[in-house]
Amino acid sequence: MLIGITGRIGAGKETLTSFFRDKGFKYYESSAILIEELARRGMEITRINMQDLGDEWRKEGGAGALMQKLLEKLDLKENCIIDSLRNAGEVDYLRENVKDFILIAVDADQKLRFKRIVERGKFSDPKTWEEFLVVDARDYFDPDNPNGQQVGECIKKSDYVIFNNGDVQESMKEIIKIWEAVKSKC
Repeated sequence: MLIGITGRIGAGKETLTSFFRDKGFKYYESSAILIEELARRGMEITRINMQDLGDEWRKEGGAGALMQKLLEKLDLKENCIIDSLRNAGEVDYLRENVKDFILIAVDADQKLRFKRIVERGKFSDPKTWEEFLVVDARDYFDPDNPNGQQVGECIKKSDYVIFNNGDVQESMKEIIKIWEAVKSKC
């Protein structure tokens, strides 16, 4: 089984992926191949550069190009989890090319997400509210770029959506419900 994860920045995708890794799923991060390519090109590793590279690959190779590159690294005989899908074409590509594919989305209130990313302090995260708003808007849907970020469209295509506005225990209840629904396919 292949589980894809999508969701807005700071929504709680890491909690979800940790749960499935604990269940034996092999973890793959779509940003890892972007980071690898940026490093190969000698470019700074920033969120914007990763987004731009993903856009470039989708423009050159179609909407599923990033997932195609990632699938080359996976052993689909194993249970795998991919974090994170950001373009609706990636979802479509995986649905067309992977028999047992499930997409789970995570979302949360915007102010709560900003608070979370400030607390986690990832190098690629925006540091101010204004920067966050720009990143969040581009991530959710870039109407001027069909090859760009479309997390909002990915959420619409999800099999399951977790609204992560509460504490970790509330989120875990939702994650366990999803696990109960999908574990027979593993």
